[in-house]
Amino acid sequence: MIFPFDNTFARLPVGFFASVLPSPVESPEFLQLNRKLAEELGLDLDRLASDEGLAILSGNAAAEGAEPLAMAYSGHQFGGFSPQLGDGRAILLGEVVGRDGRRDIQLKGAGPTPFSRRGDGRSALGPVLREYILSEAMAALGVPTTRALAAIATGEKVYRTGMEPGGVFTRVAQSHLRIGTFQWFAARQDEENLRILADYAIERHYPDARDSSNPYRTLLERVMERQADLVAHWMQFGFIHGVMNTDNMTISGETIDYGPCAFLDEYHPAKKFSSIDQHGRYAFGNQPTIAQWNLTRFAETLLPLLDEDADKAVSEAETALERFPDLHQTALQLRFTSKIGLGTDHAEHWPLVERLLAEMKTAEADFTLTFRHLTEALETGCDDPVTNQFPEEDGILSWLGDWRGKIGEEGKREALKRMKAANPVYIARNHRVEEVIQAGYQGNFAPFHLLNEVLQHPFDSEEKFQDFENAPQPDEVVEATFCGT
Repeated sequence: MIFPFDNTFARLPVGFFASVLPSPVESPEFLQLNRKLAEELGLDLDRLASDEGLAILSGNAAAEGAEPLAMAYSGHQFGGFSPQLGDGRAILLGEVVGRDGRRDIQLKGAGPTPFSRRGDGRSALGPVLREYILSEAMAALGVPTTRALAAIATGEKVYRTGMEPGGVFTRVAQSHLRIGTFQWFAARQDEENLRILADYAIERHYPDARDSSNPYRTLLERVMERQADLVAHWMQFGFIHGVMNTDNMTISGETIDYGPCAFLDEYHPAKKFSSIDQHGRYAFGNQPTIAQWNLTRFAETLLPLLDEDADKAVSEAETALERFPDLHQTALQLRFTSKIGLGTDHAEHWPLVERLLAEMKTAEADFTLTFRHLTEALETGCDDPVTNQFPEEDGILSWLGDWRGKIGEEGKREALKRMKAANPVYIARNHRVEEVIQAGYQGNFAPFHLLNEVLQHPFDSEEKFQDFENAPQPDEVVEATFCGT
């Protein structure tokens, strides 16, 4: 078999999913096959890259051992609850067990499902290119994320704002269990299947919880711990998810769904890009608050499992959730103090980080370049690349003096090592991603392949990729991003 499937989710009760076959496409073509990931999954590369593999990943042929299904879930979308969402354009083929554990293999854009709600179940090519670039870029940065196994052009058109070329994306994930998956059963007051789901999530992701005195509270705590660190990890690189609905938060702690996401150019905590986020609910600085809000919705689903006594169940949930702010703040302090080279006493050094961010906000300084220039300043002793980003130099000069004083205490060599590991040279800048998408719509995929190559080694500067370090010119700035589903 190309995929040595071992499907556990498909063995859950029928209410968890709807069985559905992918719909064939006209003339599929590989745009990118992630050979390194395929090797990690233990797949037969030669067969995967053949016409046989292309047929499976485009939805034109059934893979041996696959049990295709669309998963059921609900979700809070921009604060409003939708009881019936589910995989409207995604089909889970099955699960494989590779050297890094069990992984889902899912096709996005492979045709309609019972959850499509009048949609065509297809994907335009742009979102396929975007998700491939962003998920692999995040993986290279070390951020927990779903992965990209393949991007395929279908040879067909889909209608969005106009006719656009179509694509199919193959996503790999530890699982596709979401907070919204739990909300599906909670909304239906289906405690029996809710317990089955919770036990399944524990077995798959947090087996240590089985032996705790209250496994379901431990499940809540483990999910919360991973999400607290995940959001801090995003913020370390200036990443804005853009659509942090409860159906877009995984139980595993992986980043999922890259529709309207973006990286900061100039720093501002209120910055948002998503065209559908009219009020900035998911702006950069709001992400920790939204994560806790989403986790509270998760805790609500678990109340019947936490304790038979309703008041005690609420108390269990509240006690667990109270830890989130400290968990996230500790993770954020560790990551941002590392960005300025300080490796101990993170809380003590946090005011120095806050001062820098305040200067960056006032100056509208580029987030990634500021920290890279600080790294270079420590290495070379020249502060000009840093100060050039700040029209009013007095504040940043004072900060640099205090910072160098702290570095002296820590030691330059160790500080530089931390900074080089925490501050990427290359990120998936919005204007570069947009260039790739527009070129792809014209049938030119060279920019797509080049950007993927650049982003695979984000911390290593290469002269041939120097242009990719730069912030966008004024006429290149992307003001809004779109889901494009």
